[in-house]
Amino acid sequence: MENLKLLKIAMLAPISWPVPPEGYGPWEQVVSNLTETLVLRGHDVSLFAAPGTKTSARLIETVPHPFSLWPEEELRRPNQFDPGSGLLVGPPNFRALEQQHIAICMEAAHDGDFDIVHSHLHIHALIFSRLIPCPMVTTLHGSAWVKVDHAILNRYKEQPFVSISNAERSFKPDLNYIATVYNGINIDQYEYCETKEDYLFFSGRFAPEKGIAEAVQIALKSGMPLKMAGMIEEIHRDYFETTVRPYIDHRNVEYLGLLSQKDLVPLYQRARGVLCPIHWAEPFGLVGVEALACGTPLLAARKGALPEIIREGETGFLFDNVDEAVQRIQRLDEIDPIACREDVEQRFSSAVMTDAYLMSYKSVLNC
Repeated sequence: MENLKLLKIAMLAPISWPVPPEGYGPWEQVVSNLTETLVLRGHDVSLFAAPGTKTSARLIETVPHPFSLWPEEELRRPNQFDPGSGLLVGPPNFRALEQQHIAICMEAAHDGDFDIVHSHLHIHALIFSRLIPCPMVTTLHGSAWVKVDHAILNRYKEQPFVSISNAERSFKPDLNYIATVYNGINIDQYEYCETKEDYLFFSGRFAPEKGIAEAVQIALKSGMPLKMAGMIEEIHRDYFETTVRPYIDHRNVEYLGLLSQKDLVPLYQRARGVLCPIHWAEPFGLVGVEALACGTPLLAARKGALPEIIREGETGFLFDNVDEAVQRIQRLDEIDPIACREDVEQRFSSAVMTDAYLMSYKSVLNC
């Protein structure tokens, strides 16, 4: 970008997974894409993240392990008094560790090391925003969806926020939004493929709001096989066992487990279409953009950011119910795969995302 000085940026990443994650971890993936592009353009980026992170930025590891990869034996350690020391020992205190993670970044910012801090930690870093000498931009990543967090957002509503879609703003429309910046992907990791096979694909968390049960019903009613991949959290185990497991026959419905991004790409590439039958106002959908980059159209619920991501009739179709989705499947061959790829290049690449964030920094710094 022209007329923008090189910046010293503190990137405050989530710490559930390394940056980038090997599989699930959408926020960490976006942070990686943004950080690497900023460094490539000459900016001085310090990335505050979990161990296992791979980056060309200056890495500051703030906790012993990513929270989602914490050693199982430590997680299972019961709260009990140690007879030798008299101390109470037990599992890790993730709340305190996250505070440590934030504090390490804020202490560096307090010393005047940065032009700007960019937080991807929803509300948790906001309480420091008035205590550091440089501005802090917060990307919400959908966190305003949680009603009980609005009290914190109200207290700091004048701070600069970035929404990842216009739809996201409906969760808390009165914040000081300085921009909407769509999540961007490294499109070189998602090779374009024009040849398709007769199956539908679903990728994502196996949670009720993701609509996986509806994805199964859409596939069965259409007669199109369904391949599924994603994480099954324990909190949603019963949901999976009762609404999805009974239909898995490895012919019409197949579950492939939690896959790495590398293993997801061939499934995106060959699918006739990717299903996104969500139940909630999801603020973005990296799965959809990744599929489009491979030249595969989307078939998605008319909710959240999906009407912003999909160009109706050009890169996919929107629907309001299962029967309408089944009808739209018959039209997937109308979509030109190259149009899907080109749309991602124009709107959802890491380069485009980084341009938008740099403009956001510029507006806050008045430079």
